[in-house]
This record gives sequence, structure tokens and C-alpha cells, in this order.
Amino acid sequence: MPDMSASASLALTNLVPLAKEVDENKVTPGVLGFIVFAVMALAVWGLMKSMTKHMQKVDFKETKEPEESPGAKAGSGAPAVGPKG
Repeated sequence: MPDMSASASLALTNLVPLAKEVDENKVTPGVLGFIVFAVMALAVWGLMKSMTKHMQKVDFKETKEPEESPGAKAGSGAPAVGPKG
């Protein structure tokens, strides 16, 4: 497996002369900056499209539970057990 630090230092030594040629008063993001921005814009667009699709599946109307009679709450189906005596 190649050493990653060696390849990183080699890349930096090749890029240093290019950095000295750039006019310090006219630094622009360049092609790489545009590509990164475009990828981020596409990612946000995809996330918004996905969110819209998921939000359309949500039912915002509140469902009401059927009202129970007052006697049904106390009994709830089981026979009431009274005091023995």
C-alpha cells in the first residue's frame, strides 16, 4: 500500500510553483470552486425534491377517535366487581 503522506507532499511540491504565478490581486475560485458549488447545488436540489415527495405523503388532517359513552370508560368490557358482603 503506498504511503499517502508521500503522495500528498509530492502534490504540494508540484502545486507550490503554480501558486507563485497567480496574481494576488486577482484570485478567483476557478474551475474547482465552480465544480464544488455545482455539486452542492445539485445535492440541495435533490434533497428538496426528496423532501417534497415525502411531505406529500403526510396526512395533515387530525383523525378524531370515536367518542365513547361515559359507562364504557368505567367498564371497558370487563365485569365490575363490587364489594363482597
